[in-house]
Amino acid sequence: MESDTYKNYKEKTKMKKISVLLLGAGLLGLSSCNDFLDRLPDDRAEVNDFEKATQLVSSAYSTASPAFMMEWSSDNVTDNGKTFYYQTDQDQVYRWKAVNTTGNDDPQHVWGYAYYAVGNANQALEDLGKVKSGNIEAVRAEALLCRAWAVFSIANAFCMAYDESKADQYLGLPYPKEANRSVDKRGTLRELYENINADIEAALPHVSDEYMTVPKYHFNPRAAYAFAARFNLYYHKWDKALEYATKALGTQPASLMRTVSHYKSLSGGRREIHNNYISSSENANFMLQTAVSYLGYATTSGAFNRYNYANYLVDRELYWAEMPWGTGSINNTLYETKLLYGPNQVVVYPKLADEWEYTNAAKTRGYIHVVDPVLTADETLLVRAEAEILLKKYTEALADMNTWVSVHCAPSSGTATRPTLTIASIKAFFDSQETVPEKMESKDQMGVKKALHPQGFTIDETQTNLLYALLQMRRLETCMQGLRFMDLKRYGIAFTHLLDGENPIYFKTGDLRGALQLPGDVIEAGMEPNPREN
Repeated sequence: MESDTYKNYKEKTKMKKISVLLLGAGLLGLSSCNDFLDRLPDDRAEVNDFEKATQLVSSAYSTASPAFMMEWSSDNVTDNGKTFYYQTDQDQVYRWKAVNTTGNDDPQHVWGYAYYAVGNANQALEDLGKVKSGNIEAVRAEALLCRAWAVFSIANAFCMAYDESKADQYLGLPYPKEANRSVDKRGTLRELYENINADIEAALPHVSDEYMTVPKYHFNPRAAYAFAARFNLYYHKWDKALEYATKALGTQPASLMRTVSHYKSLSGGRREIHNNYISSSENANFMLQTAVSYLGYATTSGAFNRYNYANYLVDRELYWAEMPWGTGSINNTLYETKLLYGPNQVVVYPKLADEWEYTNAAKTRGYIHVVDPVLTADETLLVRAEAEILLKKYTEALADMNTWVSVHCAPSSGTATRPTLTIASIKAFFDSQETVPEKMESKDQMGVKKALHPQGFTIDETQTNLLYALLQMRRLETCMQGLRFMDLKRYGIAFTHLLDGENPIYFKTGDLRGALQLPGDVIEAGMEPNPREN
């Protein structure tokens, strides 16, 4: 079932197919009848001063997000049963099928707006040649990062995880580098990562926020280095991931971490927690990004209840799951366990919510947005800890993991006390946990310990145990934001989606469905689709 708002939005944003796939100068290859997309770049022809250049770069951030597709493809959600409502695209991504709808969270929209952002970045890079004053190199750096970020973000959805041994076989994505020049070939995943890396490396020496009015919505220096750290982690460049994460975090990372303990004292409930979580004054938020998306709304609207954050999943695998810091909602030091809201079908920590842009005076119709802290201190600290584990810098990794624990866990709660993690204590804990079957048959088999099969690298026993803990921290830290799906792909974690009244469906190690299928119109226009097993 689809809500009226969803139907109205889809009707307003129907796409029309044109013959080319990508255009520079800020145009979409799949043009929309929405005025925002149909606007020609003629009014940008006179971008010849610094202020106009910065305004153009501000439009090089996509207003669509792949996070909904990725989150509902992951093991963070499950099936509450056929008696509950769901959306067509929600059902399709949960089943890892090609999405044939054209809503705001669907491949067509996500793809189109990403390349719209790339086109604007390329136009800005070209027009900066006409600018004679101001910090031109800093604006150029932001444009390069916008181009890299837009493609990197959708690559996480539409491509396989990076694997050095398969990077020449796996498909990449088009990477336009010039305004008004179409690119209609995907290339390889290696070529894609090389292109992203080149833009990041060219940009980092020149990043500055001195010209930015609201730096938290742009690639300010901390955000730029946090992006570089995450990219290099995915690229298997552990040394660079560590280096860039450290530059983002500075010498006192604890001072930048989110003060989760403060949220329990807020009187405004879930909305006030959300408002604090996405605040630009929150030190932990390095970069915020807005999107027209149901990512937050899907946790409050009954129209999405079938596939969602079910109580029993939260209890066995998410916030209430047994971990060294406790279990359940009482004997658990994790602050987030006391900050969960919703019915049994949708139990969430309200970090994200719906932000409405009304289009009529009665406030009965409009667009639903989400504000997503896409780069944060807490996640960047975990990026660094993961890189340190993979580099066998265990002392440093444990220090970072314990910093995360210290700000996310109370000194005590019920019978639980805040742990100080060690190699021995982590090993003992996970030795005591049952490994979740790669093919589950029921919810009773859920758990936090899922076998790791890293894609393109190897790990030993000590690394495996530390990564069990680290990946659970990442799962909690990034819940609702889609990043769990990349962690599942990177570590070849097999998992199950249960279905009410049907056989479970299984996602295996190296599953080709990890590269979500491209938009149908893009494939029809000649772009090579993601392969599927026969």
